[in-house]
Amino acid sequence: MEQNLNKYEVIIYWSEADISFIAEVPELPGCMADGESYNDAITNVQIVMGEWIETAKSLGRTIPDAKGKLMYA
Repeated sequence: MEQNLNKYEVIIYWSEADISFIAEVPELPGCMADGESYNDAITNVQIVMGEWIETAKSLGRTIPDAKGKLMYA
């Protein structure tokens, strides 16, 4: 099944410690990227998401279906 990367929730925030924007994909454990700008972070995380999925496929791992908005407590 081909995944549409735009369906995964991405959380973006500014990190003073890193002096950059951080983009995390909660449904893909460990999948995150950074960027000097908000747009850079989005571009970079889309690349990393593709790499995450390709790596999971090559290792025979299950790729989570995108569920959209997640709820956090």
